[in-house]
Amino acid sequence: MIYSLSGTIVDVTKESVAIETGNIAYEVLVSRPFEYRKEDRTRLLTVEIITQDDHYLVGFSTKIEKEAFLSLTSVKGIGPKTALSALSKTTPDELFGAIENSNVSYLKKLPGIGPKAASQIVLDLKGKLAIDESKEKEGKALSPVAEEVKAALKSLGFKAKDIDPVLATFKDETYTRDDLLKACLRKLRNR
Repeated sequence: MIYSLSGTIVDVTKESVAIETGNIAYEVLVSRPFEYRKEDRTRLLTVEIITQDDHYLVGFSTKIEKEAFLSLTSVKGIGPKTALSALSKTTPDELFGAIENSNVSYLKKLPGIGPKAASQIVLDLKGKLAIDESKEKEGKALSPVAEEVKAALKSLGFKAKDIDPVLATFKDETYTRDDLLKACLRKLRNR
């Protein structure tokens, strides 16, 4: 099983990105491919989907996004592509909040989620979404270079809630301050 991929984005389509690691490029389905740009270096956590008729990778920029995907796919009737489509129009925090508050009307607005599926999501997941916040916080420690970039982005008017998820996609890579700033700016401008 492939846990994660780190490398350079070599192609972006409406459903996926291709990430080159060494001499191999992997196509990875992602919820928001428009957030990625060719030539950006990134790290994606992955889930490998193998069925009788299909075999593909799904990628996530954060652990909590992966947790949201795995939670959705554990619900009867919600497949990987439906879960990915739903995540393209929400954040994990909003999704988990809607589930905990039994907000079926919010869930019904997500692509591929009808009234029956929304009710099933609440039934199956409410009270069971214990995300280990300490692990999430451990992953958010920034390197000195990332701290400098965050400060620079704030001075340009970007908010921390927008900067942090973008910086998290680069946390395991080594960049110069200027390269990291440019990569983050490209992602933030295209949100």
